[in-house]
Amino acid sequence: MEAMRPLWFQTALLPEGWTAQVRISGAAGRISSIERGVPPGAQDERHAIALPGLPNLHSHAFQRGLAGLTERRAGGPDSFWSWRELMYRFIEHMDADEFEALCAQAYVEMLEAGFTQVGEFHYLHHERGGTPYADPGELAGRVAAAAAHTGIGLTLLPVFYAHGNFGGAAPQPRQQRFLSDPARFARILEASRRAVRSVPGAGVGIAPHSLRAVTPPELAAVLALGAGGPVHIHIAEQLREVEECLSWSQRRPIEWLLENAAVDERWCLVHATHASAAELQGIAQRAAVVGLCPMTEASLGDGIFPAVAFAEYRGRFGIGSDSNVRVDAAEELRLLEYSQRLAHRARNVLAGAAGASTGRSLFEAALAGGAQALRPREEGVGLCSGAALDLVSLQQEDPSLAGASGDALLDAWIFCAGRTAIDCVWRAGVKLVQNGRHRERAAIQARYARVLRHLVSAAA
Repeated sequence: MEAMRPLWFQTALLPEGWTAQVRISGAAGRISSIERGVPPGAQDERHAIALPGLPNLHSHAFQRGLAGLTERRAGGPDSFWSWRELMYRFIEHMDADEFEALCAQAYVEMLEAGFTQVGEFHYLHHERGGTPYADPGELAGRVAAAAAHTGIGLTLLPVFYAHGNFGGAAPQPRQQRFLSDPARFARILEASRRAVRSVPGAGVGIAPHSLRAVTPPELAAVLALGAGGPVHIHIAEQLREVEECLSWSQRRPIEWLLENAAVDERWCLVHATHASAAELQGIAQRAAVVGLCPMTEASLGDGIFPAVAFAEYRGRFGIGSDSNVRVDAAEELRLLEYSQRLAHRARNVLAGAAGASTGRSLFEAALAGGAQALRPREEGVGLCSGAALDLVSLQQEDPSLAGASGDALLDAWIFCAGRTAIDCVWRAGVKLVQNGRHRERAAIQARYARVLRHLVSAAA
């Protein structure tokens, strides 16, 4: 691969802080050099403000098709559990081509919103009705194709899902497209590894869906297949889940996991909404990452993660778009902070020290936590030599950024402008977004619209 054209920025957020007049050069998808305090050269591509691209550590990309379609109140109590039934009904008629189209639309929107990598928590494995595909990695291959088409960095997380509730309860009929046993899952995992080989920089981890969906012996068997890669799991998202886990094991979900699994820095505990102080401390001591998805957690009425208490233990977190009800990296961070303000009736709750920027604190924590959750062995986070050239430029002309400099740029982007301030996005040195629009948006969006019309009609 030839060296790319150098990028010059009036200001860039480097690991050491905001730096003026920065030239970033790259080759083979990585940053080869960073020059500080230099004027723009004749060959440089010039921009105003540079930020590292953010990792999106938790996504169910196909659920982008559900956005806006579940906002009618159910006949009984309306909750995560009633929403889940609507999601099951939505996927009953979805074929592989349609699945890929939904994924591609979600990935376009992620890139336009400032996410440059995604952890795809992939649990839809089988044909309609639950019949296994001849290729156990058929739908994993469709995730990989959508990532390759859009250019987003991919960590594929094939999901092991075997049961309908704690203690090995029988699955529901509508869960048949997810199900496997350890032997079948091993084949799905190997097929997933083959599927991503053609996607530059892609990786594969494993994802036991939840303690509801896996027995202890199955969990041990699945973890043995992980080959040292990332391990992601849904946990303690709903109070009902906590209560049912107590009934099954006399332990809370996170408590049980910490006692029975070798949780370490490779692990991402997704949601962890209902965590006790002892559990928060245990997660932090194990150096695991909590995967927070504030917009989805709000949409589903999950509750508010105790982020202030977790911060006191120096806990690590990243952000994810989960159900993709709305895709906006800045808005996920904004809602994380605002939920804490509502819970604590205070302002700038997650800023840390007095005088610190809340936007800077949120951004850097999500950058580090997300990178660890998706690429635990990879060195170099952010804009530094040797790191992936994943970069977002902001428009200096955006009215929300007018007059801002330094950390105030992050505060303005996160708490006011959002995705409208994003100008260009590069992933592995390739410019995929210009003037806020992905280069393949028109065709991908048209295909998505056709697919969604069919799926909505079929599910009616």
